[in-house]
Amino acid sequence: MQKSKRHYTVDEYFYVETTSDIKHEYFDGEIFAMAGGSRDHDRISRNVLTHFHQKLTGSQCEAFTSNMRIRTPSGLYTYPDASIVCGTPDIVRIQGTDTIGNPVVLVEVLSESTGEYDRGQKFDLYRSIRELRDYVLIDQSRAQVEHRRRVQDTEWVSDFRTSLDETIRLSGVDIDLPLSSIYADVDLGR
Repeated sequence: MQKSKRHYTVDEYFYVETTSDIKHEYFDGEIFAMAGGSRDHDRISRNVLTHFHQKLTGSQCEAFTSNMRIRTPSGLYTYPDASIVCGTPDIVRIQGTDTIGNPVVLVEVLSESTGEYDRGQKFDLYRSIRELRDYVLIDQSRAQVEHRRRVQDTEWVSDFRTSLDETIRLSGVDIDLPLSSIYADVDLGR
């Protein structure tokens, strides 16, 4: 992500978003251009969303793509690779675009340039979302998925899965996410 050089208001950020061909993240007065993803990044996102859609059909929960902006109480506006909202979405509509504030599941597909940020500062900002129960970090170059789940208001536990035979149990939506589904059609041999 490329860092901006001046301080922006949230309204200025939304104006930039409505006039730009690329997506941006906003935090603490700064706007960051979000980089595009690789083919495997896109395949993983597609696989996760397809699995979520199949499992959530007929429930009170809905999965969203990376086109749905999420906001945190800590002031981050961003586009995770996938998200799930249950019940009535907490939507803010600004300048014709929707932003959701109450996801129960967030998924990030990691790249070399964003992995450290997604695991560190971004997670710290995501944790401020009261409804958030599961945070899934997916490595796109090898079979490795980190699942962080909330067990108390401020306590999170982290599990790693590294075999395509393993499954992650998402407590926020009560569904299983097999690594074999996540990595379908992804070339992990490179």
